[in-house]
Amino acid sequence: DTGPRARDEGGSNAPLRATKGTTWEGGQRVPCIMRWPGKIPAGKVNSELTLSMDFYPTLAAIGGAEVPTDRIIDGNDIRPLMFNEEGAISEHDAFFYYKRDSIEAVRSGKFKLHVRKDDDEINELYDLETDIGETTNIYDQHPDIVADLRAKIDACRKDIGDAAAGIEGENIRPSGRVENPVPLT
Repeated sequence: DTGPRARDEGGSNAPLRATKGTTWEGGQRVPCIMRWPGKIPAGKVNSELTLSMDFYPTLAAIGGAEVPTDRIIDGNDIRPLMFNEEGAISEHDAFFYYKRDSIEAVRSGKFKLHVRKDDDEINELYDLETDIGETTNIYDQHPDIVADLRAKIDACRKDIGDAAAGIEGENIRPSGRVENPVPLT
């Protein structure tokens, strides 16, 4: 995006579409650079989908801590990806792009389906392997992929909700709170 908003945010993130805060790739993709001599192989690039939520179970495992089993933990242990283990792949079947409490898009594998932008319903499908800039809508050419991605959206709506569809979700979890918080420093 080269409009005034892109310029106001300090530059371009081309070839990605749009800017920070959107559910286009330009508003979502963040590189993660890791360094741990003797553990993480230097100079390797891994393009598997990971989330910031993966840091919790990963760092807990590295530190020898137990992750609670009495609640839903959204992240996955990504040590196999970090350590470049043979055949390591992301455990995330899909990633859901929310704006506030409403699903706008879903990504699974190389495909990303957009179903909403702000208050408007849309039907746009992109192959992120060949079109990382989300410029060529292939929605009409792949009804089977669209149906699969819509089923994933329906499952996510049932799980954690979608305000735009009027669905609350069965597994909404409140934000973590600490009684009488005290600064650490």
